[in-house]
Amino acid sequence: MENSNAEVRTAPVKESAMSKTAAFMREKLLLVWKGVIRENPTFVLVLGMCPTLGTTTSAANGFGMGVATMAVLIMSNIVISLVKNLIPDKVRIPAFIVIIASFVTVIQMLMQAYFQSLYASLGVFIPLIVVNCIILGRAEAFASKNGALDSALDGVGIGLGFTLSLTVIGAVRELLGSGSVFGFNIGIGDYTPLVLVLAPGGFLVLGFLMALFNKFVKR
Repeated sequence: MENSNAEVRTAPVKESAMSKTAAFMREKLLLVWKGVIRENPTFVLVLGMCPTLGTTTSAANGFGMGVATMAVLIMSNIVISLVKNLIPDKVRIPAFIVIIASFVTVIQMLMQAYFQSLYASLGVFIPLIVVNCIILGRAEAFASKNGALDSALDGVGIGLGFTLSLTVIGAVRELLGSGSVFGFNIGIGDYTPLVLVLAPGGFLVLGFLMALFNKFVKR
């Protein structure tokens, strides 16, 4: 009888704990989802246009640039959220740039050591990650005001959104401009307009995909 009474008393406690855990997980997943869809840095916030237009001549280049930017974004967000109270307000932005530049240097050296072809393709756009307005913007707007976990998840969401955007733009430009995707020839290269892998094609594809994204995806 006592055991049954104890089970009755502990049941609401377990349900409450489970509901809190579910609410916590849902909140964190929404934080990531927001960066991918509702605050997509490319198609919604229209940030980081320099690497978006300059590195998406192929799907592989777009994917590589997106992953490199996401890695820097996650790590810099975590560090900035941890040291935000130690940085004087007057030197806040320079301090953020130093932290970001440190991680960019690490990523640049890793790519140069293990992904030489991608490193050569992206060229100057890798060190330019330091001044990418997406990274500095999230550092100032989010990481400097939130904890390490939320800042890391924000970096994951925004980074995934940026990576997916660059990969899709690069895949469309590569397919319609040279008849291949990720280097695999589809066999339509003789019938595709070369302009789509050139600078004007970047603006055209970005404009069309941005319109489609905001029309059908961001709801």
